[in-house]
Amino acid sequence: MQADVEQQLVEFIRHKFLDGDPEGELGADTPLLQWGILDSLKVAILLTFIREQLGVIVPFQHLSAKNFGTVGGIATLVRELGEPAPDYADSVHSLPPA
Repeated sequence: MQADVEQQLVEFIRHKFLDGDPEGELGADTPLLQWGILDSLKVAILLTFIREQLGVIVPFQHLSAKNFGTVGGIATLVRELGEPAPDYADSVHSLPPA
């Protein structure tokens, strides 16, 4: 799943922010913030793509240079947020009745 998410993110960023990336320079380790590929508006557009196409909502507290510094970092975050917490289902069933 990681490679698939990375590929979807690379393709989206290439076409939306880099005019198709004709030189093919964008990769999983490209420094998106340092190279000016992402800024606040583009992050908002990217978050919409992640929500609508990948089905993952990125909470505000996860918006950091660490998580959005590279495509690989974003893909890791999306993968982690897309997996349900292992104890969530058990904790819901163990709640006392209202």
